Amino acid sequence: MPWFAVLEPDEDPRALDPPFPCVVKPVVLSASRGVIRADNERELVAAVQRVRRLLDAPDVRAMRDPDAHTVLVEGFIPGQEFAVDGVIDHGTLHVLAIFDKPDPLDGPFFEETIYVTPSRAPAAEQAAMREAVAAACRALGLGHGPIHAECRVAAGAVHVLEVAARPIGGLCAGALRFTRNAGELIPLEELLLRHASGLSWQPWSRETSASGVMMIPIPTAGRYRGVDGEAQALAVPGVTGLRIAARIDQQLVPLPEGASYLGFIFARATRAADVEAALRIAHAQLSFNIDRPVPVV
Repeated sequence: MPWFAVLEPDEDPRALDPPFPCVVKPVVLSASRGVIRADNERELVAAVQRVRRLLDAPDVRAMRDPDAHTVLVEGFIPGQEFAVDGVIDHGTLHVLAIFDKPDPLDGPFFEETIYVTPSRAPAAEQAAMREAVAAACRALGLGHGPIHAECRVAAGAVHVLEVAARPIGGLCAGALRFTRNAGELIPLEELLLRHASGLSWQPWSRETSASGVMMIPIPTAGRYRGVDGEAQALAVPGVTGLRIAARIDQQLVPLPEGASYLGFIFARATRAADVEAALRIAHAQLSFNIDRPVPVV
């Protein structure tokens, strides 16, 4: 895991004297919200101030989380990032899928876009990810239920960034389906309900086709007015679904302050590379209409 330091609400980040680059993040939020890279002391101070302002936002204060003002500073790990989803059954981790994140996540912000499975990482790296995530689950005392982990592979070493005691977030679960007989498919949610209720779940395994999801990023702040090109995006070979999550007249806020995506594109194909290509081509068909705010002098 990367080195880390916990920064209390009134603590001066310069007192940490951390090696650079480093990453500043809140401990209570998700989806890369508030995660900022700093390459020097000036950027570190600015990032901490920005995260603290975010933690003072009404929606964060409404969480009433005792850690809502705690900021984490940790080492930046270069390399490719992956997501690992699995189920822990009485202490044993069963990995359901390893997702590649093909877009670079090097900062200054860390907006996730594309998830594709099965992973194209070498078999040895995938085995190392399974072992590292399993060790992290044991260290955290997670013994039974779903997990979603994030890790980076740098110079052959796996660095676990986090393990959450939950499945993959939101609509992204639509990228996972499971089968035990030809033509019989169930979604991730049913698999997890089977596990939680003690029903048979282990005969089910992820479908053989590659699949993926694109979380459509918010390109700029402003008021959402609509989208063009949905039919063209859905016509791209391999694309299986498109869900626009933004609402007309919604005020859009990009990362690191934002907490949502414009929508989700889903694709399936024989090869992971074809899934990634379909997602990118479909995204290129979409044109989002956003009224930017008018500055008031």
